[in-house]
Amino acid sequence: MKRAGFSNRWLPILFLIPQLAIIFIFFYWPAAHAIRSSFYLQDPFGFGETFVGLKNYTAMFNSAAYLRSAWFTVIFTVIVTFLSLSIALLLAVKADKVIRGAKTYRTLLMWVYAVAPPVAGVIGLILFDQSWGPIKDFVALFGWDFRLGVDYFDTAFAMVTISVWKQLPVNFIFFLSGLQAIPKSVREAALIDNRSASGRFWDVTFPLLAPTGFFLLIINITYSLFDTFGVIDTVVKGEPGNNPMTLVYKVYVDGFRGNDLGGSSAQSVILMILVLALTIFQFRMVERRIHYT
Repeated sequence: MKRAGFSNRWLPILFLIPQLAIIFIFFYWPAAHAIRSSFYLQDPFGFGETFVGLKNYTAMFNSAAYLRSAWFTVIFTVIVTFLSLSIALLLAVKADKVIRGAKTYRTLLMWVYAVAPPVAGVIGLILFDQSWGPIKDFVALFGWDFRLGVDYFDTAFAMVTISVWKQLPVNFIFFLSGLQAIPKSVREAALIDNRSASGRFWDVTFPLLAPTGFFLLIINITYSLFDTFGVIDTVVKGEPGNNPMTLVYKVYVDGFRGNDLGGSSAQSVILMILVLALTIFQFRMVERRIHYT
């Protein structure tokens, strides 16, 4: 096999410099600055800083508000990831079977992909509005006095619903592509061996979708942890109060609104460590059980 070569040994390094510069400026330098700031108590007006060691970390873990946000983040991530993947898989399976009107059906499911998270949050506010929101009026028929931004559970329910709705198109596209990539001969053989539709799905289709599902699992966890920031910020209307918050949003609230730069930096460092540990666990433990064909 012919290998690509360069006449000048510095030419490939020159090509790598722009990408390395971007990584350094937008990842390594901010991460290093956050780690350093987490050991300091900084003046909110920028007049100085005092080294406090691990006090920012101890105060963080002793904070009831932080622990509550951490617990909510875990529950929020699990629910959003599970619902986004399961509903999208169900819709993809149904779309794969549609013969008439297939393009229209798929287009209606995928158009939400173009909606930005803050816009999705605004749409959610309209739907859940306490005065004239249609969803609020609908759940009121069952005796549910829905109070967005006032009741903790109601606000969390709205956050989860909007976040799942926003992420469904991405998962749907990938699952549908994975289903259509399964060879027709494999499907025909499965139809002969097992007449049960559910049996064929769990014995043949689902294992073949494992690589796609594993990739989407990582994407959806990352989405729940970080990309839902715009949804949460819109739903709480800039007044977090006692409303539920994820860890990434609490970093923003404490740092930019509470002027606790050292504490917010400590929170960002812990979040960075958790994400790194989760990624390593996924690739080393979960991926071993996935077979690419």
